[in-house]
Amino acid sequence: MNTLIGTYDCKVDAKGRLMLPSGMQKQLDSILESGFVLRRSVFQPCLELYPMEEWQILMRKMNKLNKFKKKNNDFIRRFSAGARIVEVDKSGRLLIPKDLTVFAGISKNIVISPAINIIEIWDKDKYEQAIDDATGDFADLAEEVMGQDDDEDGIS
Repeated sequence: MNTLIGTYDCKVDAKGRLMLPSGMQKQLDSILESGFVLRRSVFQPCLELYPMEEWQILMRKMNKLNKFKKKNNDFIRRFSAGARIVEVDKSGRLLIPKDLTVFAGISKNIVISPAINIIEIWDKDKYEQAIDDATGDFADLAEEVMGQDDDEDGIS
């Protein structure tokens, strides 16, 4: 799958349905029929939407963990908690389950934002706050994460 591009302001209706913007639908067109997995984010108060293919890749990695180690078992349980298979209907809508809406504090106004190969779904106010909180140290973070001189891929 290619990387996803574009941050979109959207609304959730009273039933918890999100209409995917046409720009995002076009990027996901080839994989819409396969479905998605929607889950809680580990690090942020948002949701992560995984195309099924990306979810399966991640599950293959997790399946290699030794389940007889308690920390691995605890991680798998926590990581999987609340995960749901979801589909985009013929109208381009995605139903966000109530418990996941509550976890992410989603109200009516939301932001969907790509994170390379998945989509984050945020309450708009929480998204804006997360962006504002990260602004101050982003230059240092960018240098630390991406600024190595000896990168084998030549990223600079």
